Amino acid sequence: MINKIVASTTEALADVPDGATILIGGFGGAGQPIELVEALIEQGARDLTLVSNNAGNGDTGIAALIAAKRVRKMMCSFPRQPDSWHFDRLYRAGEIELELVPQGNLAERIRAAGAGIGAFFTPTAYGTEIAQGKETREINGRHYVLEYPIHADYALIKAEKGDRWGNLVYRRSARNFNPVMATAARITVATVHEIVELGELDPETVVTPSVYVKRLVKIPKVVRPITALKV
Repeated sequence: MINKIVASTTEALADVPDGATILIGGFGGAGQPIELVEALIEQGARDLTLVSNNAGNGDTGIAALIAAKRVRKMMCSFPRQPDSWHFDRLYRAGEIELELVPQGNLAERIRAAGAGIGAFFTPTAYGTEIAQGKETREINGRHYVLEYPIHADYALIKAEKGDRWGNLVYRRSARNFNPVMATAARITVATVHEIVELGELDPETVVTPSVYVKRLVKIPKVVRPITALKV
């Protein structure tokens, strides 16, 4: 019997090794798998490469993982925000690497990994510092930059509801990067607030099919306070 449900976030991430590349879903706080990131901090893996939309907010989630000096490299679109003080401090000190990726490129590089695409050309970032050292090509009079897929060892994602096979549905804007990240990792771990019986999910509403999900953890729904900005 296929059953991908595991008892806890701790169990779900017990095998994450040092040096792993990890996709972390979310757009800011929306759809970010905070409970999985907290479990990763407790688990102890170091020298990680994180791929996410930003470099953390305040003192929780990705920011806490960075503050613990467990991240070697950050790949993201928005590394500096008013409350990204942990990343900013370590980056200025030369203690963390950054690969800045335009947001559309980030999504497409992850999608390309899941789709088995070897590389693709995009006009985004042509003529900027981000394109330095990369192959470029002129196609039909327009200049393009060659970009490669982002493959990962793990994807940590958050959904709203799932079944024991790992079929997932999302809640509104919390969907964001989560579905595409689920396709691009060797092991995808998802949290959900509700686990339903097989057949209860309308197939038309399933965004992430079970084939992409390796482990599923049920978590309580908690209303988290908005982090105040330091000035």
